[in-house]
Amino acid sequence: QVQLVESGGGLVQAGGSLRLSCAASGLTFSRCAMGWFRQPPGKEREFVAAISWTGGSTVYADSVKGRFTISRDNAKNTVYLQMNSLKPEDTAVYYCAADHTPRWTVSRRQGEFDYWGQGTQVTVSS
Repeated sequence: QVQLVESGGGLVQAGGSLRLSCAASGLTFSRCAMGWFRQPPGKEREFVAAISWTGGSTVYADSVKGRFTISRDNAKNTVYLQMNSLKPEDTAVYYCAADHTPRWTVSRRQGEFDYWGQGTQVTVSS
C-alpha cells in the first residue's frame, strides 16, 4: 500500500522558517513527480510546488516563489519543502502528493496526483 507521511509542521512567527518532509513508501518513488499542496482554514486546497522525477524541473505557485523551495532525495524516498519568510497567510494544512503518470511537464493540478498524505499543520503567527 502507498503511504505518504508529512512531518515538520508547527507553529512559527512571521518571518521564520520551517522545513517540511514527506516520506514515501509503497510506490516507486523515483518514477513519481511529487507535489505540495495546502489548505488554509475555511478555504479550498491549493497548489504550492511540484518537482519532476529527477528533480530537474520545479514549479511554484506565484504566492510562494522566492520564499519556498521544493527538493527531493530519491535515495531516501523523501521530498522536502523549505519555507522561508513565512507569512500569516501561509497558515494551512500542508499535503504531500505523488503523481505516478509519466508526463512531459510537471503538473500543478490536484486531479493529476494519485496519492496523498494526511497533512501537517503549519501555523504562522503575526
